[in-house]
Amino acid sequence: MDFPWIYLIPVGVVGYLLWSKRSASAADVKALLERGAQIVDVRTKGEFKAAGHPKAINIPADQLDARAKELDLSRPVLLCCDSGSRSGFAVGILKRKGFKEVHNLGSWRRIQSFLS
Repeated sequence: MDFPWIYLIPVGVVGYLLWSKRSASAADVKALLERGAQIVDVRTKGEFKAAGHPKAINIPADQLDARAKELDLSRPVLLCCDSGSRSGFAVGILKRKGFKEVHNLGSWRRIQSFLS
């Protein structure tokens, strides 16, 4: 029996989605911060309160759609969470809301090296 190539299509789609949601590079983050990027932490309020950066805005991922109007459409947005998964998902939410420059920072821990 020949190999069922049809099964590779979902693998390719998932691979592309993960690649397209990858974290912003260090050089990109520095340049965006110099341009006044907004840092949005999409973790829960409890997670943010336990360990969040004071320069970050906390809008939990499940509230982002309703609260996106709190952000400035004209400024870049850097999204972070605990691992980069929720912030990767949040990229799509903000792009659908009309934000042009939205980047997944990945883990909130990365922000420490850029803002200290």
